[in-house]
Amino acid sequence: MQISPIPTLDNETNQIRAMTAEIVANHIIPNEHQLTRFGEPETTKLWAELFNRVKKSGLWAPHLPEEYGGMGIGFLKLAYMNEILAWSPFSNPIFGIMAPNSGNQKILIKYGTPEQKKRWLEPLIAGTMQSCFAMTEPDQPGSDPRSIQTKAVRDGDEWVISGHKWMASNAKRADFAIVMCRTEDASDVDVNGRMTQIIVPTDSPGFNYVRSVPIWGHANGHHGEIILDGVRVPLENALGEQGSGHQAAQDRLGAGRVYHCMNCVGQMWRAFDMMVKRSMEREVHGGLLETKQFIQGFIAESYIDIQSARLMTIRCAEIMEQGLDARTDISAIKIAVPAAMHRVVDRAIQVHGALGVSSEIPLEGMYRGARTLRLADGPDEVHKILIAKNVLKVYRNGESWDFGL
Repeated sequence: MQISPIPTLDNETNQIRAMTAEIVANHIIPNEHQLTRFGEPETTKLWAELFNRVKKSGLWAPHLPEEYGGMGIGFLKLAYMNEILAWSPFSNPIFGIMAPNSGNQKILIKYGTPEQKKRWLEPLIAGTMQSCFAMTEPDQPGSDPRSIQTKAVRDGDEWVISGHKWMASNAKRADFAIVMCRTEDASDVDVNGRMTQIIVPTDSPGFNYVRSVPIWGHANGHHGEIILDGVRVPLENALGEQGSGHQAAQDRLGAGRVYHCMNCVGQMWRAFDMMVKRSMEREVHGGLLETKQFIQGFIAESYIDIQSARLMTIRCAEIMEQGLDARTDISAIKIAVPAAMHRVVDRAIQVHGALGVSSEIPLEGMYRGARTLRLADGPDEVHKILIAKNVLKVYRNGESWDFGL
């Protein structure tokens, strides 16, 4: 990994990128095979050493404010940092950014009461608790979170929650779940205002963990199925005001989509790096792969894909950093960047042959991730409709689209 300072960035951002790259390139990537061997004493020791190295460097928990033990670097700097972290699938947990805990931490910081922060946020940051985020339901379209049927009904000073969730991240290990519930059915209430996120301890009577949902053939993953059968929690477990759940979910997903796209860019760079080096080393049919025009085409096309995806994502991040309406750009990168990653990784796999589809190198994991992102955080088709609606609305008002020129 070769990280040069970017002239248009401030010194602090360039320094964060360089320090992150030093740890990822020199201490994480060379140890990836060992890091997968969970339970071995050598692996446990290695994880602890890497945690300590990150903390000593001042790079721990970049998504959190300083008062909660994080870096407090802000949205745009974290986006640039994510590009570097994405070179290895192990970087995020080693740097203290582990979904869904990181997203739940940010929601608790923004919407949580002082009591909720003391009981749930502080242990979550300290690592003495694990959390889950439960929004998706098997019988409702994930592309329309307002259709959620899990209900929370007031009964005295308690919520009584009943519903069926799946794809609940980290459900098996969680001490508590943040559950998206329908808390209002009145026809005169805006549909967005019917949703509330509620903190539910997983040891509550009626909270039933059913199974780990197999993802891409992996049966022991982190996405669980949950049935909530009359679970009772105090009214004060609601996060924010009643009806704020939809906005809280959008707060989480908007920034998350940009981070996911910067992660895609970082993974694309690594796949590109692996592909080019392989082409310069692998001899076939009387010459190195790099001399074959098909492979030269792969290199050129991948370079174009990466640069285009990266610039789109950075522009979107800059719009968000300025507090402007970035919904159209978020949808655009949500569609374009995973698709570019799919193409870049696919070419890298082709150049590596049988090795490319094996688990000996990270390309097959990148490939699965790129395909999953066409569904995660909203399917491509929904985002295309949103883009078109936003553009048409501007033109109906007698204006034309401002591309920031």
